[in-house]
Formats: sequence, structure tokens, C-alpha cells
Amino acid sequence: MQQEKKRLIVLTGPTAVGKTKLSIALVRAVGGEIISADSMQVYRGMDIGTAKITPEEMGGIPHHLIDILSPKEEFNVVSFQKLAMKAMEGIYAREKIPVIVGGTGFYIQAVTNAIDFTESEADAALREELFDFAREHGAAALHKKLEMVDSVAAAQIHENNIKRVVRALEYYAQTKKPISEHNEEQTKRTSPYELYYFVLTAPRALLYEAINRRVDQMMTDGFLDEVKHLKAQGVTRGMLSMQGLGYKELFAYLDGEITLENAKELIKRDTRHFAKRQLTWFKRERGVIWVDKSKYQFDEAKILDAMLALLPKKG
Repeated sequence: MQQEKKRLIVLTGPTAVGKTKLSIALVRAVGGEIISADSMQVYRGMDIGTAKITPEEMGGIPHHLIDILSPKEEFNVVSFQKLAMKAMEGIYAREKIPVIVGGTGFYIQAVTNAIDFTESEADAALREELFDFAREHGAAALHKKLEMVDSVAAAQIHENNIKRVVRALEYYAQTKKPISEHNEEQTKRTSPYELYYFVLTAPRALLYEAINRRVDQMMTDGFLDEVKHLKAQGVTRGMLSMQGLGYKELFAYLDGEITLENAKELIKRDTRHFAKRQLTWFKRERGVIWVDKSKYQFDEAKILDAMLALLPKKG
């Protein structure tokens, strides 16, 4: 007799689309707990620049994989998958439903498709060598290395996403196979879960306006002071945590390379580009349920009702 699949809900979408508030309402309605799928919100002290949910906004809903690491520690998709699946075990044991919320598509896919990463064990020496190369020669030069061995992956991964470029080069060095080929095989896997994968979206122009407003608000809320504090604690711009949007630009300002106004405009531009890449990623995923906020007049209650109508009733 085939074992019944466990239910798993995903709520994702591009940055600044408005996932946080809706996620709380959704989790309350289904009786669940949230697992954050954000590669930067795992870090303590990185609150403003990551638009991290506040304890007040959580409203008593358990959140997993937030504030679990120092910015000096490394975190990657394999780490995320292990921690997320461990959190899910506990959530299922409490007879709750795990709801993955966040915008890091590869992290989400690692769980929903149960991607097998065992083919490529971590090689710390090689990874450090590649990061050193990027620091010395720049992100573009590192990306050129990837283009030479895996043009498909190079086209999919932005050169500024040094962490993923390194991962792809590391995989190729260890297996002599392009990571794009491996990822294509993994995406064809059938999810082991009863999966409901919601992608929240909005018209592009409105999304970009929301991004610009968010960056302005972050600066007003003290984003620069947050980066100054991290720097004072010994966090350096070469660390993985500082590759996040906004942090590397403000480090460049603090190091006298650009003006603060330049930094702010770069953050807005790069965040808009990131949102575009997120949407491209989600369009490639199978079985997603697109939820365009404009079709519901941006009414949160109507959006929630439409999502709940697609989920089986509790009990």
C-alpha cells in the first residue's frame, strides 16, 4: 500500500511582493508553522537589509531558520535542505503543516523535489580557493571560468551571485559534469509531498515601485548603521553573508569607492534585477499556482480566500 504523502505548502514570489503579512494569515488558517526560505535571514544582526520579519509581525507563529547563524558563518543550499527537513519532521510530529515562505527558489526546490546532493561532497579547500580568486580578480572573472565549463549554468546564474558560481564550479571540479545537467535531472523528480506551491506576483511596474520604496524605507530605518555595526564586529565584505543585496553596496560606500546616493541607486537597480530573475526561476518550476495580487484588487482577504479554496479542508 502506497504511503500517503504529507502536505507541504510553499508561499513564494519576488522580493517586496508582500509575502510576510499574507504568510501569517495563511499559516493561521491552515494550522501550520513557517520555515523561512531566505538565504540571508538565517543571519543574526542582518535585520533591516533582509526585511526580516519582526517578533511582533510573527504574532506567535513559530518561525524556523531565522537568526540561527553568525554573519561570519557559511550557509548554502545543502545546509538549508538539512535544517528545513529537520524542522519539517518536528512540525509534522506536532500535527501541523509546514509552510515554506521566502524567495530563494533553489532552496525551495531542494526541499520540494528532495534534491540529492550526495554526489558532490563539500571541498572546503577548493571553495576557499575559488572565493580567493573572486576577491582578487573580481566576480566577472570567476563567472568567466563557469562559462568555459558550463555555459547553461553561467546563463542562469548572475555573476554577482558568487556563492552559486562557486558551487557550480566546485560541482564540476568534483564530478566532471555540468551542474546544469544535474539540476535538470533533479527538477524532473516527482515531489514526495502533497505540494501546494503558490507564487505571489504583481504587475512589474508596481513591483518595481514597491522595491524602490522599500529601499528608501530601509535607509530611513537605519540600514547603513546596521552595516557599520556588522563591520565593527569584524564582518568583512568578502564573507558570504555580505554578498546579499544592499550589504555589498554599502560596504563599497564605507570603503570610499562610491557615494551613498550611488549605493542607494545600485541597491534599487540590483534588487529590481533580482526580482526579475526570481520570476524567471518560478516560471520554470512545474506545478506552481500563480497568484496575481492585481486580480484581487490587492485585497489580502480575497487573496487568502482564493488560496484556501485550492487547499483541502482541514480534518
